[in-house]
Amino acid sequence: MADIHERRIVVLISGSGSNLQALIDALNTPALPQTRIVLVLSNRKAAYGLTRAQQANPSIPTAYLGLQPYLKANPDRTRYDYDVEVAKIVVKEKPDLIVLAGWMHIMSEGFLDVVCGEKPFDGEEKVQKSIPVINLHPALPGAFDGAHAIERAYEAFQKGEIAHTGAMVHRVVKEVDRGEPVVVQQVEIKEGEPIEAFEERLHKTEWEIIVKGAAKVLDEVAPIQ
Repeated sequence: MADIHERRIVVLISGSGSNLQALIDALNTPALPQTRIVLVLSNRKAAYGLTRAQQANPSIPTAYLGLQPYLKANPDRTRYDYDVEVAKIVVKEKPDLIVLAGWMHIMSEGFLDVVCGEKPFDGEEKVQKSIPVINLHPALPGAFDGAHAIERAYEAFQKGEIAHTGAMVHRVVKEVDRGEPVVVQQVEIKEGEPIEAFEERLHKTEWEIIVKGAAKVLDEVAPIQ
C-alpha cells in the first residue's frame, strides 16, 4: 500500500531523459524522500526518456502526445487546445508537482490555465489548488532565455561578453523562462575548452539542481509529516 504521505511528481520530457534519470535515481533517498514519479509524458514518441521510465524499478507509467499528430487528427484544434490536452493528462494523476525536464515545447496559457485551476480538466471539474510547475533551463536568470542557451552562452564567452554561465530551476509562468528561480547554480566556462566538455559539465550541474529544485518545491507544497 502506498505511503499516505507519498509526494507525487509528473515529469514532461522530449528527449534522452538524462534529467529524468537524475530524478529517478534520487527517489526515496535523502535527496527526494517519500516521492514517486506517477507519470512520464513525452511529446516525442522516440524519446529515450520513455524507455528509462519503463526500465525503472518499479516501472513508471508513460504517455505520449505529439503536437503535429494531435493537430492532424483534430483539424479544428489549435496549439492552445493541445496544451490543454497535455494538462488534462497530467492533472488526472493528481501530482503535487509537475517538472519540465528537457520538455522542448513552449507551453501556451492553455496548460497553465488547467493546472492553476482556471479551466476545467474533466467536464466541469477543476483543480482545487494550483499545482506548481518547474522547468530546468541551462542559463542564469534573465540570460539566454529560450532555445539553444548552451550554445549561445559558449559563443558569448568566446567573444568575451560573459565570464561564466549557469543553470537554473525556475517556476513556470506565462513568460518564457521568466518565472521565479528556485535553484540557481553558476557554471564556469574554461578558456580553450571545447563545447562538448563544457556541455557535459553543465549537464552534471543540471542533474543536481533538478533534484534540489523538486525537493524544495515539494517541501513547500507537500511537506513530509
